Amino acid sequence: MPAPLPDHNEGHFPGLSRIGSLLADPGRAAMLWALMDGSARPAGELQLIAGLSPSAASGHLARLTEGGLLALDVRGRHRYYRIATPDIAASIEALANLAQASAPQRAAPRPARTVPLEMRYARTCYDHMAGELAVRVFEKMIGERWLVQDGDAIEATDAGAAKLASLGVDVGIERGRRRRFACSCLDWSERRAHLGGALGAALLESWSEQGWVERAEKPRVLRITPAGHRQFDAILST
Repeated sequence: MPAPLPDHNEGHFPGLSRIGSLLADPGRAAMLWALMDGSARPAGELQLIAGLSPSAASGHLARLTEGGLLALDVRGRHRYYRIATPDIAASIEALANLAQASAPQRAAPRPARTVPLEMRYARTCYDHMAGELAVRVFEKMIGERWLVQDGDAIEATDAGAAKLASLGVDVGIERGRRRRFACSCLDWSERRAHLGGALGAALLESWSEQGWVERAEKPRVLRITPAGHRQFDAILST
């Protein structure tokens, strides 16, 4: 494998061009996107998803692993690749969101067809909820003006703050946290936005504490309890 080219801007933008070069190849991008469901997949499956030869896929996976974007899990004789950290996955989602915003006429890439139905319906996206249900709830909050959106910036209205308080979330506390209050996050399975930021995390925490949502055995999958179905139906039908 050829030695990587020196990064002459490393002192000003540490590692930025290196990461950019890893993401720039369509084959590598396809394999990374296939892993955005939180799964760990073998090289042969990623090769088929990306439409590469075995040797090309092996080289790309080695570069992504050496570059820190992927981690390798060894289970006996089997080797599985996954996104290395939640921060890396969040960055990939943010870049997908940026790409969609800068070229709205192009549809966001579809996830791999092997994504299970339960993961598409409700799952975690790091510390907030994603999937079909999360998208519908976010769109309801925007439509009913609980939240107002200006570009990627989102703020709660006074009426929205009262509604959110009824769901167990104190908007004042979430605004005071040392992180972004609220933002839209491109949902890779729905190709629409769900709610992220401190507010999104607080809602998932509250729904979990109230018994609406439970962690399933599969990584990142959320199970909506019977009480949760009733409560979410009430939110979406009002």
